[in-house]
Amino acid sequence: MLFQDIKKANVEALKNKDSNARAIYSVLINKCMLLEINKREKGEELKDEDVISLIQKTIKELDDEIENFKKVNNTSRVELLSGQKEYIGKFLPVMLNDEEISSIINGLEDKSIPSIMRYFKTNFAGKCDMGKVSQIAKNYQG
Repeated sequence: MLFQDIKKANVEALKNKDSNARAIYSVLINKCMLLEINKREKGEELKDEDVISLIQKTIKELDDEIENFKKVNNTSRVELLSGQKEYIGKFLPVMLNDEEISSIINGLEDKSIPSIMRYFKTNFAGKCDMGKVSQIAKNYQG
């Protein structure tokens, strides 16, 4: 499971005395543990898709922080946060590109936007940019 892989990476970072990696892994582990508790209360289990979603959200948060530090010209902090993005980004699956998304849409019988979005959310959660899917799906309308 992906959550266990992140924990192992955290231990490795601890052994290697990599404080930057440990910082972001700790944040991610805490977010995962909170989500796991919330899911357990509902009788659900933490899935890899949930962890992928958390990683994607964390990367977006890091992007926002990087932009803010760029505005104040704090290059050392930008480098630090960019490194953290790389550490957790390696846990994300390879995203589908535009051609792969179009090919999948071509294979669908119902090419209505709601149907396409539902299909991708069910079958490719965390493996594609849903905004990109929506954009490409609009080309099949009309």
